[in-house]
Amino acid sequence: MTASTANAQRFREFKMPDVGEGLTEAEILKWYVQPGDTVTDGQVVCEVETAKAAVELPIPYTGVVHELRFGEGVTVDVGTAIIAVDTDPGAGPAEAPAAAPQEAAADEEAEPQGRQAVLVGYGAAPSSTKRRARKPQPGVPAQPEPAKAALQAELNGRTAPAAPATPVAPAVQPAPAAPAGSAVPAAGRPLAKPPVRKLAKDLGIDLATVLPTGPDGIITREDVHAAATPTAAPAEAPGPVAVAAAEPGTVDTAARERRVPVKGVRKATAQAMVASAFTAPHVTEFITVDVTRTMKLVQELKQDPDMAGLRVNPLLLVAKAFLVALKRHPEANAAWDEANQEIVYKDYVNLGIAAATPRGLIVPNIKDAGAKTLPQLASELGDLVATAREGKTSPAAMAGGTVTITNVGVFGVDTGTPILNPGESAILAFGAVKLQPWVHKGKVKARQVTTLALSFDHRLVDGELGSKLLADVAAVLERPKRLITWG
Repeated sequence: MTASTANAQRFREFKMPDVGEGLTEAEILKWYVQPGDTVTDGQVVCEVETAKAAVELPIPYTGVVHELRFGEGVTVDVGTAIIAVDTDPGAGPAEAPAAAPQEAAADEEAEPQGRQAVLVGYGAAPSSTKRRARKPQPGVPAQPEPAKAALQAELNGRTAPAAPATPVAPAVQPAPAAPAGSAVPAAGRPLAKPPVRKLAKDLGIDLATVLPTGPDGIITREDVHAAATPTAAPAEAPGPVAVAAAEPGTVDTAARERRVPVKGVRKATAQAMVASAFTAPHVTEFITVDVTRTMKLVQELKQDPDMAGLRVNPLLLVAKAFLVALKRHPEANAAWDEANQEIVYKDYVNLGIAAATPRGLIVPNIKDAGAKTLPQLASELGDLVATAREGKTSPAAMAGGTVTITNVGVFGVDTGTPILNPGESAILAFGAVKLQPWVHKGKVKARQVTTLALSFDHRLVDGELGSKLLADVAAVLERPKRLITWG
């Protein structure tokens, strides 16, 4: 065994895993360890945020933390080493293997054999195709740094900074061939890795206009960021400067604006809402209902020994009413399969609960909620909300939902027109419960009233079916004894 091999086995690197199917990167939110700390196999060392949720990462090694490769707040590609651990600290001093740059890590690593296991599922199978390195083209002069900056600025449609004057050579001498990393790519598809292409798309940068600096003409993250950064205007010669007068009535608001990158949960939510709003034809119906009896039942259940230690609130009974109504109208619990042109009817209900968290809106769901008793439903609902507020909801908890409830009433809002969670058939909005005048038994009395709104996918749910579903939810809340007679 060579010294380098023994050294590599002693210092083990933990790479950013794929914490959810198809994710390509994650942001390091917080490190729980520092260099010199002792760690054990399975110990959580950091928290990362993906496009779906915040996830804590356990390390699979025991030893002493040698190095943290990235700081907090940095977005790291999946497969990049983020921490190095000395698994044999008692063996004396040794030099840890150098960290490879994030952009070149995938190219410098040995080809893995077979599919590599990740935290959830398996990664993609490795490709057997290898790209040959580009050869320098004879006769192509190398571009000095000012010339590269000028070319990049021209490609991006901006003015390049003025280059310092250079003396004219008496004769033109042939220049040596430029290295592949500094040459402008030939016509065709620019060379870039998928995460870099995604970054360019998010920033609105055309990769064909980006000057590559990576090996073999590959475009790196730094190249994309450089293309997105405005180039400074050339310096003006000293002289009288004419100051343009501001137009009457105009106000400079730039100093009072903040720009925050769209990423993580906010980015995933935005993409999901746009995809849903412009894919599924939404229909929203409303109904106002007297829930006085339901509110009385809530108070009675709080005193019930079988509900001791459980959180009992109006949302619990709204959820149960929705499940009872879906049991009476199972055709509404379905999904649209565009690829196969099929409607998938589901004999189970994974009930999503929209939860507002510091990182944005997430929709975890209670698996097989229709088969649970009221105490079981209350227990899972309480755990789901608590986990979401702590930011600990796993990607698996948000997958596979069939219908959703959003409780806008907690904000004092009467109702709304909720947007469907992608892949689901319906979403019920529960508005604020307010004391209002209501005709009850022929007399106007003060009653506790709320408004429900049901949005549904009109490809799956016709107006008649949607109306019956919403009416049954209201009927259960008006007379909660129907939980027994209909359930």
